[in-house]
Amino acid sequence: MSAALTQLGFSVPIVAAPMAGGPSTPALVSAVAEAGGLGFVAAGYLSPDALSAQLEQLSGRRFGINIFAPNEADPGIDPAVYAAYREQLLAGGGIDPVLLPETPQQSDDHYAEKVRLALASEAAFVSFTFGYPDPKVIERLQSAGKRVVLGATSREGIDAVLDTGADVLSIQGPGAGGHRATVLGIDGEDADEQDLRELIRYARSRSDQPIFAGGGIADAADVRDILAAGATAAQVGTLFLGATEAGTKPAHLAALQDLRHRATVLTRAFTGRTARAVSNRFTEAFSDHAPTMYPALHFLTAGVRAQAAAQADPEQLHLWAGAGFEGVRVAPAAEIVTSLTRELPAGS
Repeated sequence: MSAALTQLGFSVPIVAAPMAGGPSTPALVSAVAEAGGLGFVAAGYLSPDALSAQLEQLSGRRFGINIFAPNEADPGIDPAVYAAYREQLLAGGGIDPVLLPETPQQSDDHYAEKVRLALASEAAFVSFTFGYPDPKVIERLQSAGKRVVLGATSREGIDAVLDTGADVLSIQGPGAGGHRATVLGIDGEDADEQDLRELIRYARSRSDQPIFAGGGIADAADVRDILAAGATAAQVGTLFLGATEAGTKPAHLAALQDLRHRATVLTRAFTGRTARAVSNRFTEAFSDHAPTMYPALHFLTAGVRAQAAAQADPEQLHLWAGAGFEGVRVAPAAEIVTSLTRELPAGS
């Protein structure tokens, strides 16, 4: 076990990335912790009461919490643009109009309440996605004994995180599944072209603080390479969608196994924020038309996606997946952790 991991309080260099919307259950977080790694509660989209209930189930465990942070650089809602995209969905998707709300919805995802819950929780780590918290929030969390984890997807983002005083830098490469931790207004426009290993080496040249790094990890060789580049731990999301303890929707998991021949694509079609998903009819039809308007488009398509999940229809479901999704298999989380670390030298 490396000295850096010892200081962080876990023994295996695997971090189960937070996956909002159901996959990151308390059972998954707990199982990863039992295997020696670190799991994160995905607070995104949960009500404060639901988040509180999950935190209670993890009492006595070492874990982290991930919170969606507001970002002033996010574009606001343009009702005309929203209405135009809704009409495109109706014209091209064979979608019941009842499933598409006419009035756009905005939300800060109960940010302030979730920060309060994180402060009072037993979580050892608190990470933020989509934006960076106010410096006073970082100070309060650190004073409460929490390590603050902030994400970056570019050199500009790395520089910004290092300037915040965060305890851990989380770097996501372009192969990451679902929404990346890109911070609008900070991460460079060429973030999708910046190689993960080069980003790790850049960060390591600037700081010796812990680095969680991931994005498209498919197997143990990828973990070994990321650690060799200078990461403290590999952050893995997609492969844990197959964990028996995860709450992955059955239709989503089936698609990851049945559609291995398909490519992943970057799309705003489902949520208005760029995310990587397995290509399907929905992404093919609407990716070129979707505006940048998160979370309004998330709420707009929520009913369509819920119906697709209930009907086991992979063609209108958001099949979030990293570039290495072919490696997804159904297995206990502990087995997945072991499979990812089998090629590491002793002491890693």
